[in-house]
Parts: sequence; structure tokens; C-alpha cells
Amino acid sequence: MWSIAATGMVTGLGLIVAIGAQNAFVLRQGIRREHIGTVVLLCALSDAILILGGTAGIGALVSRFPQALDLLRWAGAAYLAWFGIRSIRSALKPSSLGAQEPRSRGSVVSTALALTYLNPHVYLDTVVFLGSLGNQYGTSGRWIFAAGAVAGSVLWFSALGYGARSLAKFLKSPRTWQILDVLIGIVMLALAVLLLLR
Repeated sequence: MWSIAATGMVTGLGLIVAIGAQNAFVLRQGIRREHIGTVVLLCALSDAILILGGTAGIGALVSRFPQALDLLRWAGAAYLAWFGIRSIRSALKPSSLGAQEPRSRGSVVSTALALTYLNPHVYLDTVVFLGSLGNQYGTSGRWIFAAGAVAGSVLWFSALGYGARSLAKFLKSPRTWQILDVLIGIVMLALAVLLLLR
């Protein structure tokens, strides 16, 4: 039982730890100490919904309708490109951590949801891949596997979001924020291009 949960956790972590748009956003919000509890909760809850949905068999439905993933791919690429350009534009107007204009909770929530649900890879990773792996453990084992994967997601987003706070003191200078914004912008634009090419 514990080995199945551990396998689920390690597999889930292996899929979500990679640098991506969602992780970059969680890191940024954690550094800014802005609505981070909401962001961590939304990301972890979204992963839980998708993992449990895949375990319940929704992955088969997603596999039958690849057009839905194509639509998400184009929408996700457009959103990532917009977010990347916005980050690079922000780098052209340097500001310190304290001087940056705070974002509303609604703006942060909509961005977190868009970066999660407009990414077709999140469906392939959580719904199809983790759901398929979990279902190999039989009727009861699949839910233990899913619980491990969900626990891994909660652990990761909590560590990333709240751990980023310790970086805030190193990011007080406007120059550092310029570099961070440029790096985030480049990552977002690269992910948009990769989405379109795959």
C-alpha cells in the first residue's frame, strides 16, 4: 500500500517539477508574497481534480477527442505568448520588489487557472498518463496511487510557493527583477513555440 502511494508521489513529482509556465508563475507570486496561499491552493486542487479524473477513467475520453487538446494547444500557446511578451515588457520598466504594483486576487486567480487549464500537456500528464498508470494497480490500488500523486502535487506547490519567500531578500534590486522578468518571458515564449510545434 505505501509502496503504491510512494510510486504515485514520485511519478507525479517527476511530471510537475519540470520548469513550466505554471511553476514560473507560482515562483514569481511566492517571491512577491502576493496571494500565494490562493495560488498554491488552486494549483494543487486543479492537479488533484485532474489526477482523480484520470484515475476515474476520463483519460479514455480525452484520448477519443484529440480535437479538444488541439484547441487547448492553440489557446494555451496564445496565452503563453501574451504572458511572455508582458514579462519582457515589464523588464523594460525596472522596479524593485516593493515598488511593483500589486495584482488583484481576481487577476492572480485567472492567470493561475489559465496557466493550468490552457496547457494541453497538463491533461496528457495528469489525466491520461497518471490515470493510466494508476489504473494498472486495480480497483483499490489505483486510488492509493492517485492519493500519492496528489500528495506529491500538494508538497511541490507548497514548497515552491512558500519556499520562494526566502528569495525575496535577494531580489530587491530592480536589475534582478529585470533579469527574472526576461527569463520568465523567454521561458513562456519558448513554451508557446513548443506547444505549436508538437
